Amino acid sequence: MSRTLRLVASAGLAVAMLASCGPNGNFDPDLRRWAPGGLNTSDAAARAAPRPAPDNRGVITFPNYQVAIAGRGDTPASIASRLGLNAQELAGHNALPADATLNAGQPLVLPRRIAGSAGTGGGGTGGVSDPFAGGGAAAQPTAPAATSAAGQPGQHVVAAGETAWSIARRYNVNVQDLASWNSLPSNMTLRVGQRLMIPVAGQAAPAGNTTTAPGSGSPTPRPPSAAQPLPNETPRAAADPGPEAPATDLGATRTAASGSGQFRMPVAGSIIRVYEKGRNDGIDIAATSGTAVNAAGGGTVAAVTKDTAGTPIVVVRHDGNLMTVYTGMDGLNVNKGDQVSAGQQIGKAGNGGFVHFEVRQGFDSVDPERYLQ
Repeated sequence: MSRTLRLVASAGLAVAMLASCGPNGNFDPDLRRWAPGGLNTSDAAARAAPRPAPDNRGVITFPNYQVAIAGRGDTPASIASRLGLNAQELAGHNALPADATLNAGQPLVLPRRIAGSAGTGGGGTGGVSDPFAGGGAAAQPTAPAATSAAGQPGQHVVAAGETAWSIARRYNVNVQDLASWNSLPSNMTLRVGQRLMIPVAGQAAPAGNTTTAPGSGSPTPRPPSAAQPLPNETPRAAADPGPEAPATDLGATRTAASGSGQFRMPVAGSIIRVYEKGRNDGIDIAATSGTAVNAAGGGTVAAVTKDTAGTPIVVVRHDGNLMTVYTGMDGLNVNKGDQVSAGQQIGKAGNGGFVHFEVRQGFDSVDPERYLQ
């Protein structure tokens, strides 16, 4: 059988070589002359520009937010120390533990704007200390932190079930551009709560067939600046505070059945996955690491256990044969048999980016949103 497969492969190679010969029988390395429909480079014209280079601190400044680019061996804590930020705040903003080892080039979105330093405003002419060179050795002056000429890249917080491909389709950008701007691993894995920069795409691919004959050249893509004039705007000063974070609108993620008012939301976050009987026996609520998790109502801690992955599970028994279940936590504040009141903190959110919450009538799961205020 293996000999047969080798024969089939050899035959396929021979057919491919014959197909690449031109009309005169000579080998034609440019396959566009005969390929049906031809080939064009219109898709390449729509690719995003490379990610701007960081300043000497490893920071890229955009009009409305900033990102820090990790060096080899960096952690959120080391970057926070370098930039004068709180390590837990920076790590929690990016759904990471403070001691997580980052890949070289991995960006972290800063929770608030930081002021510039010498060499980042274009006025510095002397050497600067390169944080990625090691030892604080003097390096060549670095250019000011660049911003995208075509517009500011957007941000996206990864929700459960999303992939790099689905996010790229949602924003109509090339998935390779998305991976390059965010230094994603080769397998494109994402984590819930991860903050991604959405690169500004190039111009749209031109309409019609752009196939050209070999030797005649390809049409020059129109630069993005030719589509419309650049906006006349005054950039925000680096020392100005960043925009206020939008208040979470919990009502926007509720269904029409919500509002009976028996239980409170255990976490101040948006519902990113709804109840599905037999598939998801509760709801998933977005929560960064360290966010307080509170008892939805008064009752008795009936059980404190762990799942197969070692994640803590807390079960609270309430009046009316009701139980609430909380998972995705870390640092529990309660033990089995404790009495808890509504709103009392029972733990903190873990590193998964969300807290799972269930309501059960006896042992049968019910839709938690029917019981939430």
